[in-house]
Amino acid sequence: MVTELATPISHQAAMLLLLALPVACAAWTVTHEEVFREPREFCKENAQKRRSLAGRKFFYLFTCEYCFSHYVAAAVLWIVHFRLLFTGWRGYGVAWLALVWVANVLMSFFNRLRLDIKHENVTIAVEQHRAPETQEVPKHP
Repeated sequence: MVTELATPISHQAAMLLLLALPVACAAWTVTHEEVFREPREFCKENAQKRRSLAGRKFFYLFTCEYCFSHYVAAAVLWIVHFRLLFTGWRGYGVAWLALVWVANVLMSFFNRLRLDIKHENVTIAVEQHRAPETQEVPKHP
């Protein structure tokens, strides 16, 4: 028996997209940005050196945006009680997986945008370096 939520599907889709933004932001920030570099390096080192499988996997999740986004999405769902398509635990399960997927798509777009910007900056720097240092300035009559 399929039990649908009373919330319209358009509202659920909008909520999914809106909730994916903070999930993606938190997962990206912890796993990539400079502010968390030291804890991330500590976790990376422990993920490689721990003897137990559980210990290695625990520390690895703080270095992988895909892995970490699962935990962030679960925390967001716990806070906002968002369900997708179904009531009860099935709605939370669908919402959790969908939220992780959308957040990772957003992180992929963001990563691609950052790479394009870096590429453009390098191209501009190379062109400026090749340009002659003395350029003729047009004289006004």
